[in-house]
Amino acid sequence: MKYDLITILGPTASGKTSLATRLAFELNGEIISADSRQVYRLMDIGTGKDLSDYVVDGVHIPYHLIDIVEPGYKYNLFEYQRDFLLAYNAIRQNGRQAILCGGTGLYIESILKGYKLVPVPENPILRAELEKYELPQLTEKLKTYKQLHNTTDVDTKKRAIRAIEIEEYYLEHEAEISEFPKINSLVIGVDIERELRREKISKRLRSRLDEGMVDEVKNILARGVAPDDLIYYGLEYKYLTNFVIGKMTYGDMVSELEIAIHQFAKRQMTWFRGMERRGFTIHWIDATLPMETKIQKILSLL
Repeated sequence: MKYDLITILGPTASGKTSLATRLAFELNGEIISADSRQVYRLMDIGTGKDLSDYVVDGVHIPYHLIDIVEPGYKYNLFEYQRDFLLAYNAIRQNGRQAILCGGTGLYIESILKGYKLVPVPENPILRAELEKYELPQLTEKLKTYKQLHNTTDVDTKKRAIRAIEIEEYYLEHEAEISEFPKINSLVIGVDIERELRREKISKRLRSRLDEGMVDEVKNILARGVAPDDLIYYGLEYKYLTNFVIGKMTYGDMVSELEIAIHQFAKRQMTWFRGMERRGFTIHWIDATLPMETKIQKILSLL
């Protein structure tokens, strides 16, 4: 293998997980998740863990960085890089193929570019100042920074404020690049046509609601996680929590959440296209191709 790692990325509902697990089956591989919310336990339906995808022809495909922290905790990029390296090194030492798979562009790019970040402390003075602004203003401010940061899933004030806090910290404390190992990765993108993506997102949302996504949120809240802490995770957990605590009707929750997920998928694709402009080579594969064809295309690149 001329590559240390295979990365499979794509927007939500593109089928990247099933592709990654099938590839792992073919290559004696293990999956390292690159999803900023699948790290949380109990948040299964809303984050789309789809753990059944990790069984291929009766074989369980090992996975890492899923279900590693409790809901309510604010897992960060520094921790992700640390945990990625632990998983990656263990997979390599066992002589197996590491496959990075997910849709969180910041997590993926931080691994492939080799940024070694440091923990960013809270800045109470900055937070108090930023609290005066609404989410659209905070989002615009976040866009003014040139540092690497994820704007793809900042859809709550708390997350936007934390993102700006991180950017401000790195203006004064340069990221240490040399400490993170250089990883040579083949990068595969799952390309799904916009209208098909929208159709799959809408269908999947209704399926997950039928599977009990509302009850999942109620269960997490019943365990003592504060509503604001669950809202912090955005998307499904933002809208469903607001419904459960009586701030939204069911109909409004479903329609607004559906729009938000479509917008999120669009932002994901904007990030991935940005990666190409930043020098990454992404080999795009049509999501509608038969699985065996997609696998053969990837194997031919190896």
